Amino acid sequence: MEKALKIINLNKIYRNNIRALDNINLTVNKGDLFAFLGPNGAGKSTVIGIISSLVNISSGEVYVLGENIKKNPDFVKRQIGLVPQEYNLCQFIPIEETMINVAGFFGINRQDAEKRTYTLFNQLGIWDKRKNTPRELSGGMKRRLMIARALIHDPKILILDEPTAGVDTELRLTMWEFFQEINSRGTTIILTTHYLEEAERLCKNLAIIHKGNIIQNSSMNEVFEMKNKHTYIIKTSEIIEKDIILKNLLFKKVDSTTCEITVTNNMTVTEIIETLKLINLNVLNIISKRNKLEELFMDLTKEEITT
Repeated sequence: MEKALKIINLNKIYRNNIRALDNINLTVNKGDLFAFLGPNGAGKSTVIGIISSLVNISSGEVYVLGENIKKNPDFVKRQIGLVPQEYNLCQFIPIEETMINVAGFFGINRQDAEKRTYTLFNQLGIWDKRKNTPRELSGGMKRRLMIARALIHDPKILILDEPTAGVDTELRLTMWEFFQEINSRGTTIILTTHYLEEAERLCKNLAIIHKGNIIQNSSMNEVFEMKNKHTYIIKTSEIIEKDIILKNLLFKKVDSTTCEITVTNNMTVTEIIETLKLINLNVLNIISKRNKLEELFMDLTKEEITT
């Protein structure tokens, strides 16, 4: 399968002798929707900066759609659209003009840029704001503008760095649908996010970086198979007197009507409810404590978070 991104033995050492990346290897298939995850300071931003030609490589090779980014940087820049985490918009230019100006950097004439802007602004729900400046927009609208700006030159690869940070639930769901739509049309998407539910919902494959090393690189299905136990939080109609020893269930009392149940993945919710009925506990509500990707992420990066 053709690779959208191929990283070989990549290292990055900053001037103060801090090693941000330690000989990492990574591939992203063309047409993938790929999650690139890690704790703060793990190296995600450095990798994105290198792919986007914003950060120099210390050693190693990076290929975008088969082209070496050091040997053919102009080609690579045309293939990538980047949505950074921080807002970096000119606050005093109407957003329609912002789009046309950015299109000009890629050699797109004004007429074509206007057509492309019309399409993207309508898809993202900001066409009626086209005469406004960024300082007149809400945070969610600014985020949508940054996505539109990254897509103005129709890149083959879209890099999303925390694209839904700080937006409300309704907008987040709308953006998810948009990402899935453009991915279905062939755009490769690389997503960094701290909302692990977002990665689990959208992405087919993932990598987790930890202290400059890739510590997990697999399909999302493989993640689900790796975690053979799952924990549920359960509310009961009866008082829970104490922790109870049950076969096939790890039972932990949380409060007088709440418990945590840990079971193997082959035990269904119905079976859990029936088992608790046998000890005269009727279930009012049962929810998953954490999604499986979150559990794996916490296990793999536990040292990073506790130090």
